[in-house]
Amino acid sequence: MELRDIQIFLTLAEELHFGRTATRLHITPARVSQVIKKQERRIGGELFERTSRAVRLTRLGEQLRNDLHPIYHGLKESMERARLAAQGITQVLRIGMIPSNAHDLRPFWDTFRYRHPHWGLQIRHNTFVNPFGALRKAEIDILIAWLPVEEPDMTVGPVICTEPKVLAVATGHELTDQRSVSLEALADFGVLASVMPVPDYWEDAFVPFHAPSGRPIERLPIISNLDELYTIVGAGEAVNSLGNHVTRYHARPGITYLPIHDAPLLRWGLIWRSEAETGLIRAFAQVVRDLGTFQES
Repeated sequence: MELRDIQIFLTLAEELHFGRTATRLHITPARVSQVIKKQERRIGGELFERTSRAVRLTRLGEQLRNDLHPIYHGLKESMERARLAAQGITQVLRIGMIPSNAHDLRPFWDTFRYRHPHWGLQIRHNTFVNPFGALRKAEIDILIAWLPVEEPDMTVGPVICTEPKVLAVATGHELTDQRSVSLEALADFGVLASVMPVPDYWEDAFVPFHAPSGRPIERLPIISNLDELYTIVGAGEAVNSLGNHVTRYHARPGITYLPIHDAPLLRWGLIWRSEAETGLIRAFAQVVRDLGTFQES
């Protein structure tokens, strides 16, 4: 199996969607399907169950994913280390971000690189689905996630960013005649839930389970990424609370953002695996402490 084919298989095993896999890898869905069918013919069994509604790994597919995942990432890391060593870079700090505002945080990246020119820095997107998985699999060193985080194997570092919350609603929604809204609106219209469960305390900090009056906030169709959230919200099927930075990074004609006047600030902090703490992690945390928290207005 060629390295590219392994990448296509592992990406589909993660996304469980041919279109998203193709978009992520900059190929066509037909190419994804062709590669998977070739792998299945070579192995002699189905790797995925495909229906009109869903794509799922078979037991054979799960076994292959579990076997290939460490091998593939080990090869990628070996090649990357060799490339960086050729540039005189000895180690790399890998940061995963759940928020989209990497550009706002450039002063932190630039200061780290200035202070430690012999170390590399990589910034990557981290999904809110299975949020701590990449940390626990050692695919990233630091996660920027909303707080609080109360995982027993994790260390919570300094707060890097704070921001108000906004409510995403369909353009033309009945709420759009208001200048701001209350958290009570979430109980009126319902919000969206992650396709995979996340810790209750963590979900509640982002989108609460109860409105200020005590009314429960219903969770509606499950989602696995922001595009699905915007599709459902844009269709008027639900509303959803988000951080204010989306008003600049995810401006869309079918979505209107309304300030939530009674919501607490959203706090984004550095998270890392306690047993995997390194000098690079401590150095970046010190940069954040020295520069202070970025405040999104």
